[in-house]
Amino acid sequence: MVLLHHQNPSRKRPSSSFVPPFPPPKIPKSQNDGVAVDVVEKMVSVLAEGGCTLVNPLGPPSLPADPFKLRRHLSRLFSTSSDDRSLFLSGFSSYIQSPSNLRRVLISSNGGGFGPARSESLVRHLLLVPPIQLDLQIMLLEKLPEYFDLISGDSQTSLSLEDDVARLIINQFRWLDFVVDPSSFTDKLMQVLSICPLHLKKEIIGSLPEIIGDQNNKNVVDSLEQMLHEDPSVIVPVLDSFSNLNLDDQLQEQVITIALSCIRTIDAEHMPCLLRFLLISATQVNVRRIISQIREHLKFVRVPNTCTKQKNKFKGKLLVENTEASILDALRSSLQFKSILCQEILKELNGLEKPRDHKVIDIWLLVLLYTNGETMRKSIEKVFKKKIIEGCIQEVMLDQCICGNKELAQEYFLSFLSLSEYLLTCKEQKSRDFGIYMYTLLFEEFADTYSRQEVLGALVTHVGSGVSFEVSSSLQIMASFATKHARELIPLSSHINGILDYLEGLNVENLYKVYEVFSHMALLARSSVDCFGSSIANELLIIIRKQVSHPDLKYKKMGLIGILKIVSCLGDANDAILSSPFQKSNVEEALELLETCLESCKQSCLSSIFFYDELSAILESRTLHPVIMDWIGKHVGEFESIFLSDLDGGQLPSRISYCGLEGELWMNLDGEISPICLNILPLASSSQSAPLQFLPANFHLLSAVERLTNQGSLGGIDALLGCPLLLPSSKYFSEAEWQSLTGKQKQIICLSLYYASNWIRELLNAFCTQVAGRFEFTSQSTKEDIMLKLLKRLRNLVFLESLLNHSIRMFPVALPQLHLQVDHCGSTLINQPNHVGNMEKKNEPKMTHECTSPNERKHKKISKTSTIGTDEKLRQPTLLDVLRKAGALTSQEMPNEVSSKERNSASVDQHSHVLNESVPIEVSPVSQALESQKFRFRPLLLECFSILTFSKNHDSCCSDPVAELPLYLYLIRDLHCKLDYFAAPGKQCSSRSLISAAVTRMTLNEFLSKIRPLFPSLKRNLDSAFCILKEGNETCEEHWNVQSADAGNPDITNLVPSKFSISTMVFKEVLNSFSKMLNLTEVQRSKPVLSDLLSAFQPNKALDAGASDVQPCPSPGTIEYSYLGACSFVESILDTACSFSFILASEALFTLESAVTSVQKVIDKLEVDDKNIQSGFSQVLPLLHSRLGSSAQKLLKHKWDNERLENGWKNKGEIVQRILRIYLEYTESTSDLLDELACTILPQVSFTTVAEDEDYGFPTLCPATFLSWYRVLFEVNLTVFDKLVKEVVRLGKCRPGFQPENVHTHLIKMQKNVNVVVALVSMCRTYDKVTLHSMAVKYGGKFIDSFLKAFDFLHVHFQMHNEVILLLVKKLQKATRIIQTLCSEAKGLKQTAITGKIPATKRSLERFLFRVKALLHATSSGCTFWMGNLKHKDLRGQVVSSQAYVDDRNDSIDEDPVGAVDVDPQVIVPTASQNSEME
Repeated sequence: MVLLHHQNPSRKRPSSSFVPPFPPPKIPKSQNDGVAVDVVEKMVSVLAEGGCTLVNPLGPPSLPADPFKLRRHLSRLFSTSSDDRSLFLSGFSSYIQSPSNLRRVLISSNGGGFGPARSESLVRHLLLVPPIQLDLQIMLLEKLPEYFDLISGDSQTSLSLEDDVARLIINQFRWLDFVVDPSSFTDKLMQVLSICPLHLKKEIIGSLPEIIGDQNNKNVVDSLEQMLHEDPSVIVPVLDSFSNLNLDDQLQEQVITIALSCIRTIDAEHMPCLLRFLLISATQVNVRRIISQIREHLKFVRVPNTCTKQKNKFKGKLLVENTEASILDALRSSLQFKSILCQEILKELNGLEKPRDHKVIDIWLLVLLYTNGETMRKSIEKVFKKKIIEGCIQEVMLDQCICGNKELAQEYFLSFLSLSEYLLTCKEQKSRDFGIYMYTLLFEEFADTYSRQEVLGALVTHVGSGVSFEVSSSLQIMASFATKHARELIPLSSHINGILDYLEGLNVENLYKVYEVFSHMALLARSSVDCFGSSIANELLIIIRKQVSHPDLKYKKMGLIGILKIVSCLGDANDAILSSPFQKSNVEEALELLETCLESCKQSCLSSIFFYDELSAILESRTLHPVIMDWIGKHVGEFESIFLSDLDGGQLPSRISYCGLEGELWMNLDGEISPICLNILPLASSSQSAPLQFLPANFHLLSAVERLTNQGSLGGIDALLGCPLLLPSSKYFSEAEWQSLTGKQKQIICLSLYYASNWIRELLNAFCTQVAGRFEFTSQSTKEDIMLKLLKRLRNLVFLESLLNHSIRMFPVALPQLHLQVDHCGSTLINQPNHVGNMEKKNEPKMTHECTSPNERKHKKISKTSTIGTDEKLRQPTLLDVLRKAGALTSQEMPNEVSSKERNSASVDQHSHVLNESVPIEVSPVSQALESQKFRFRPLLLECFSILTFSKNHDSCCSDPVAELPLYLYLIRDLHCKLDYFAAPGKQCSSRSLISAAVTRMTLNEFLSKIRPLFPSLKRNLDSAFCILKEGNETCEEHWNVQSADAGNPDITNLVPSKFSISTMVFKEVLNSFSKMLNLTEVQRSKPVLSDLLSAFQPNKALDAGASDVQPCPSPGTIEYSYLGACSFVESILDTACSFSFILASEALFTLESAVTSVQKVIDKLEVDDKNIQSGFSQVLPLLHSRLGSSAQKLLKHKWDNERLENGWKNKGEIVQRILRIYLEYTESTSDLLDELACTILPQVSFTTVAEDEDYGFPTLCPATFLSWYRVLFEVNLTVFDKLVKEVVRLGKCRPGFQPENVHTHLIKMQKNVNVVVALVSMCRTYDKVTLHSMAVKYGGKFIDSFLKAFDFLHVHFQMHNEVILLLVKKLQKATRIIQTLCSEAKGLKQTAITGKIPATKRSLERFLFRVKALLHATSSGCTFWMGNLKHKDLRGQVVSSQAYVDDRNDSIDEDPVGAVDVDPQVIVPTASQNSEME
C-alpha cells in the first residue's frame, strides 16, 4: 500500500547522533588457512568472553540471556583496542565464507537462561556495536551478490525466508536502533542495489525507509529516480519508499515530479498505485499540477472498436478490465478522503473553454465525484450541464466510457442514471438531447433486467413531473425504445404502464408518443408467437375504447389519438397480416377501430375535424393497407352529396331564397364551363349547418386520398379549384340593405363569408402542392393554369377576410372553430359551443328550400404511393387560454344571451357610419375585429408560400401593375408568424399566430430548407413596396378593381385597398422577417442558408471595392462581402425613408442593428480553424459599428415635419429610446457623448417648451420625448459605469499594483459618469414631473450601489490620487442631497410612484455615507469628517417653514444648499446623519 510518510510515523527509526571515537580500521586479508583459523578462533574467544557460544552443534549461535551485556563488552573492547577490532572483523569475515556459517549467524538465535525463546540473530546484535557496525554492513553487502544465482528465475517462490540468504542479509539492516555512518552505508547499499535481481531490488527499495536514516534522503531520492529511468518496473516499491520517507518540502516536490513523469510510461497494472500516491500526496501547492498532469496523460479508456462491441471477448480482456477498474477505484478512494482534490478538479474543468481540451477522463472524474458524496452533486451537475451546452463533453466521449465497457461502468450505473435524470430536467435543449442519448446508451448497453427497470422507472418519473419539455423528452426516449427494442420492453411492460396514469396532463404531441410506445408493443404482442399471450394489446384497446366513447371532448380526443396511432401501426402496408383462427387480422382490427372513431365523432363537429385532420396526417406519412384505403375512399366519396350542387351553364338553375336571403355565385374562375358550385349559403342558413364546420377538414382528407390514389395529382378534383361559391348576394353589403336585415340574416352572412374564407384556405393548401415542386407529374401548361387560379384564389381570400372583418365590426359574431387549436387535453376551450347557430332562438325563420341534389363524381383507383409531410392542425394550449381571456370574445362581441334584435340595434348605432365610407382592404392591423378570432381559422401550410415566387415583371405605369402586393403581404404576414414561433419556441405566440401541427413538429432546419427559395421573393416585394412609398400613396388604384373582377370578386364599390398602408406593412414585415432570420441560431451556423439570405438582400449595384472603407475589400461571394452588401442595402433604404417616414426609417435602422448583431454572433460561432474568415470579419465589424452609429445619429438629428412623423411624436417614445441607445452604444466614446448630452444638451432643452429646437442639433429631443431621452441616458450611463467598476475590481484582483496612468484613466472615466448622474438628478429642480423624479430616485440609488463596489479601489489609490477621489465624492454629494429631498417630498405628497423606491435608495445612501467616512478615516489625508442633520429644504434650496427655528449652529453647518457631504483636504466633512430628514 502506498502511504504518505506522515501517516506512519511509528515506522521511522530515529536518526543516530553517535560518532565513532576513531576511524574504522581496514580489515586485513588472511594469507593462508592457518592464519585464518587463528583469527577465527580469536573471534570465537572474544564472543565467548561476552557469553555467546558461536559453535553450537544444535543450531544457530547461542546468545547470552542478556544480549545488552554482550554488546557493551564488545563495544568496550573494540573501542580501546583497534587490533582486537581488526582481528575480530577478520575472523568473522573468514567464518562467514562458508554459506552454512553465514546462514547460522543470520537466522534468529536461541536465548539462554530465562531469556526469550526466540531472539534476534548474532549479526543483528553485532550491528548494534558501534565500532564495527559500518564494517559489518559493508561486509554483508559485499556478500550479497554471491547469492543472486541461488534465487534466479522462479526458484525464489519456493524458498522460505530462512533459506533465502540474500533476504536474510537485508533483514539484518531493518529497524536498527542507530546507523553510525548513514552516508557511506547508503552509498554502498545503492551500489549493490543497482545490480540486484528484480525481485530483490523491489524488496530492498520497499525496505529503504526501514534500513536507512533520515539524514541522506536526497541521495536516496536521486538514486531511486535514476533506477526508475533505467527500469520502470520498480515503480511500485519506489512509490512505497517515497511514501514512507520523511521528506522535506523540496524533496517532496521532487518526488511528485518524478511520479508525474512516470504517468506516460508506466504499465497499466501499476497505474493505480501511482495515482494513489499522487493524489494522497496532493497539497495546496501542487494539487493543480497533479490534476492537470493526470488529466493530460492518463489514457486508460480506449475507443471500443466494432469487434469489441459485437463479441466483447478477447484474450487478456479480463485483465485489462480489472486494471481499468482498479484505476477507477484508486481515483475514487483518493478523491473520497481529500476534499481539496474534488474542489480542484471542478476548478480545473471550469477553467477549460475549448472542446479540444476536454478528455474522456473528465467524464470519469465527474462521475467519481458524483458517486462519492451528496454534498457536491449540485455543483457537479452544473459543471456537467455547462460543458454539454458548450459542446465540450460530446456523445463520442460518453461512448468511450460505456460502450464495450459494461463491466467497468456497471459499478457507476446509478451515477450515470442520476446525471441522465438531471439533464432531462434542464431547460436547455442541448442538455436534454445529451440526456436522451445517455438514457438510450444505458438501456442498450446494460441489458440486465435490473438496469433496464431502473431506466424505465426514471423515465416514468419524468413523465409524471408535469413539465412539458421534460415529459416530451422522456416520451421521445420511450418511443425510441419501442421502435428498436419492442420485444425487450414487453416483459417490462408493468414498469411502463404507469405512464397511462398521466394521460390527462399530456399535450397532443406527447399523447402521440405514449400511444406510439404502446402501439408498437401491442403490435408485436399480436404478431409474435412468443408474445402471443401478452395482454398488452387487449388492455390498450380497452383504454382507448373507453376514452373515445367518453362524452367529454378532452377524453374523446385522447381516444382518437390512440386509435389512429394504433391504426397506423396495424394498417401499415409494409407489415405482414397476422392470420389466426382465434384472432382478427390487423386490418380487420384497424377497420373496426376506424368505424368506432367515426361513430363516436358524429355528435361533435370538433371531434370530426380532429379525426379528419389526424387521418390526413397518417396518409401523408404512411402507406396504409389497400383495404383501409378503400374504406377511407368510400367515406370521403360522400363529399359531393353533402357540399356540392349542379350548375347549368355556370349559373344556378333557379333562384332560391335562404332565410330571406338571395343567393349569388361568387368567384367563378371556370366561367360557363363550371359544372358545380359549393353550397355555403344553403348549409349556413339550414338548421343542420354542422357539415360546414368540418367541410375544410373533410376536403383536406379528400385531397390527401386523391394524391395517394393518383400518384400525387389532384386532377380528379381540379374542378373544385375553379368552381364558384354560393354566397349571399353582394347587394346586402350596401348601407340600406344591411340595415334592413335581421340579426339572424346578418349572422348567416358573416358565417357564410367565414366558411368561404376557410374553404379557399384549404384550396390553397391542397393545390399549392401541385406547383411547389413536391410532385413532378404536371405539365408546364397545367402548372401555369393552376398558378393563375391560385393567385386569383388568394385574391378571393384577401377580399373575403377584409369583407368579413368589416361585417364583424358592424355585427359581432363568435365564429365557430374550424381548426382544433388546443395542444393540451385539459384546455377549457375545446368544450366551447360547436356552432354559433345553436345560440339562436327557436322562432328564427328557417331556410325555405333544401339544396338540390348534386351530380355524382368518379374516383380514381387507389395508389400505394406515400407522400411525406403532415398537415395536422393542433396548437399550443397556453395560446388558447390567452386568446380566450384577451380576445376570443372581444369587447365588440355581444353575449350569447343577448337577443338578435338588441344586437342589431346596437351594431347599427355603433357602426352605421362606416357603411357610408370606403372599406379599406386591411391585411395586418392588430386592431382588426377579426384578429381576435383568427386562431379559429384553418392554417396555411408552408407550400402556400410558393405563391410568392409566381410574380412576373410587367411593363406598366406603377410598381404593382397587377395589384399583387396585398396578396403577398397576406403570405408574408403568415410567414412572419411562423418565424415568431421558431424565434421563441418557449414563449407564447401572439393572438395572430395560426400555426399548424405540421409546423410545430418541424425542426427549424427543415423549416428553413422550405422557405429558403423565398428569399429573393421577399426582396422583390420589399423593392415594390418601397417604390410605391417613394412615388406617393393611392396611385393607380384601378389595378385592384380590374384584377378583383377577373378573380370573380363581387363589385362592391366601397371596398378599396389602401395602397400606402399595404406598402408600409410590406416594408415592415419583410424587414422584420429579415431581422429575425438573421438572428436565428441555425441560420448563423449554416453558411449556405446565411449566404442565400444575405445574397437576396444585396443592393442593385455591386459594391465598389475602391470606395469601400475596408481595405482590402472582401471578395464577392464571401460571407463578409454579403454582410457588407446587405447592410449597404438597408442603409440606402434608411437614407431614402428619411425623406418621407420616420417610422419606416427607424424600422430600417433596427434591421441594420440586427444585421450588425448577427455579424458578432457569427464570429462567436466560427471555429478556431477559420482564421481567414475571422480576419475578414474583424475588419468588417468596426466599419459596420461606425455605420450603425452614424445612421442612428442621422435619425436623431434629422428635422422631421408633422407629415413624416405620422401623428407627431405621440407614442414614439420607445422608438426614440431604441434609436438613442444604438447611437450611444455604437459611438466612438460613449462616456464623452453621455457627458455632452446630459450636461450640455438636455438641461437646456428641458427649460424650453418649443417642440423643435435646431440650436442643439437634435430635433427628436423635445418635451414630448424628453422623458425617453432622460431614461436612456440614465440607463446607459449606469451600464457603462457597471462595466467600468467590474473592470476595476477584476484588474485589482489580477494585478494589485496598477500603473499610475491606468489608475488616473479609470478615475477620469468615473468622473464623467458621476458628472452625468449629477446633471440628470439636478434637472429635477426645474422639471416638475413625478415620472422624472421617480427615475432620478430609482437610477440614482442604483448608481450609488455600483459606486460602493469601487470603494476598495479608491481606498488603495487614495494616497496618490486623493484630489481626484475627493472631487469625485464631493461631486456625487450634490446628487445625494437632491435625492434626499426628492424622497422627503414624495413622502409628504404621497407620490406612490416614488415611495416604493425610497427604502432601497436610502439604504444605498446610508452605505455611501459610512463608506466615505471609513475611506477618510483609514487614510492619512488630513481630512476631517463629521455628520450633522440636514435641513428640510425643497428642490429649489429654500428652507421649509417647519424647520425655520433650527439653531444657528446647524445653520452654519448646512449653509450650502447644494450638497449633504462636504469633502475638503483641510476642512470638515458634514453629512446627513443616518440619511434622515427633518419633516
